[in-house]
Amino acid sequence: MSNEKSIDRRTFLKTASLASAGIFWTGSAIGASLHFKRKIKNPPNLILIMTDQQRFDTLGCTGNPVIKTPNLDSIAREGVIFANAYSSVPSCTPARSGLLTGLSPWHHGMLGYGRVGEKYKFEMPEMLRNAGYFTFGIGKMHWFPQKALHGFHATLVDESGRVEQPGFVSDYHDWFNLQAPGANPDATGIGWNEHRAAPYVLDERLHPTAWTGQTAVRLIQNYKLPQPLFLKVSFARPHSPYDPPPRFWNMYRDEEMPPPFVGEWAKKFAGFPMTKNAAYGNFGIEHARRARRGYYANITFIDQQIGKIINALKEKGMYDNALIIFTADHGDMLGDHYHWRKTYPYEGSAHVPLLMKLPSQTETVVKRGSTLFYPVELRDILPTFLHACGQPIPEEMDGDSLLKLVGKKNPSWRSFIDLEHATCYSEDNYWCALTDGRFKYVFSFYDGHEELFDIQLDKSERVNLADSSDFRDVLKLWRGRMAEHLSERGEGFVKDGKLQIRKETMLYGPNYPGAAKGCF
Repeated sequence: MSNEKSIDRRTFLKTASLASAGIFWTGSAIGASLHFKRKIKNPPNLILIMTDQQRFDTLGCTGNPVIKTPNLDSIAREGVIFANAYSSVPSCTPARSGLLTGLSPWHHGMLGYGRVGEKYKFEMPEMLRNAGYFTFGIGKMHWFPQKALHGFHATLVDESGRVEQPGFVSDYHDWFNLQAPGANPDATGIGWNEHRAAPYVLDERLHPTAWTGQTAVRLIQNYKLPQPLFLKVSFARPHSPYDPPPRFWNMYRDEEMPPPFVGEWAKKFAGFPMTKNAAYGNFGIEHARRARRGYYANITFIDQQIGKIINALKEKGMYDNALIIFTADHGDMLGDHYHWRKTYPYEGSAHVPLLMKLPSQTETVVKRGSTLFYPVELRDILPTFLHACGQPIPEEMDGDSLLKLVGKKNPSWRSFIDLEHATCYSEDNYWCALTDGRFKYVFSFYDGHEELFDIQLDKSERVNLADSSDFRDVLKLWRGRMAEHLSERGEGFVKDGKLQIRKETMLYGPNYPGAAKGCF
């Protein structure tokens, strides 16, 4: 190991050896989390913009030749792109739990889709509020209770039609009823987890994407407080329904949409029942392309709203001194390997976009517009914000500040990131994984099946290398890393140094603050 001091399991992921075949960036293994508190003369405004279910390869700035994202591309030009950003538990609520707390799945306790805990030791809005920020959240929070604040001064929420408490009505639906009394906000007729696509049938201004963007713009325009602003803007799309307004749908009318990737290993997923919201199945290339057309158009619609938010910040004089992070809670398989939706270890599901625009006065050792290849995760966003405003990063927090990666030469950083998901959609969809941005190792808790992908050379994950004699040593290395990673969970996960098959899923770990059940 590059750090010769003895370490405990909690810091293993941060201090693991870099002696892996194919690590392709420079930098030593990470040491202890940052511990500092400094006075910031002019603390930056902190703007977190996120989408729901947006996969990593859907930005122009990351090389997609079809999609139109000029405003997100402008953020990338003024900041950095994190090419290997992941969602450790790639479904809505556990991903948002990691974002909220800065913790790994085992330490915030959500190992699959359930209910975000009502109160955590670390909560982003509360910590930033205590640091002197006015904190406001707009859009999809996906918390429980549904109007929980977690330290926000206020929120205005869009819960995608979800009602989990008697009498709950989202702020978006209240606004919709004011704008279009008696109309049906779901008149397009596509369900929340379907993969059909069609143009939105109501006025564009009534679409939840428009509401989220314009609500954020109004908040910025009306902001007159002397303290810095922390604003979270959370769009409920491009998560299905794939329902962009007609003018965005038409932008892609003549585009050749990419077909889904299909690996040899995926054939068994082709023959599932052809239901509208199926998690698996071969619906044909044209179905997948139409889904992508609606999905891409929804992203372009969001991008336009983000442009309006950027313009509002500039007009208010808040943009230059703003740290803006853009990301998503998880991705969308869009038919890759006959998989739909999320909860899978594959790139379409777990690999997310992450852009960071820096305040103009920030000194960096990397050029703005650069692409960085360190393995980063949603848990790193809260520590980044704490770092930016001069607050200490608690040692128990698993994430670390992304600002280290732009502010230091050869910064210390983790060697790889952990992924997992409790059983969902099918009994064998219960897995854990590790990736460093070059290799990805996947272990099935359900039956012990292993997968190994070279995602630098095979981004589409068509070829499973786990059975190749040429990669026997690489497989052994990653299997050992997984055993070390899971060892703190006890003999139910690792016994005598060996990974254990688990027929009974664990949805909530012992660190979860409460008890609840759920899968979708």
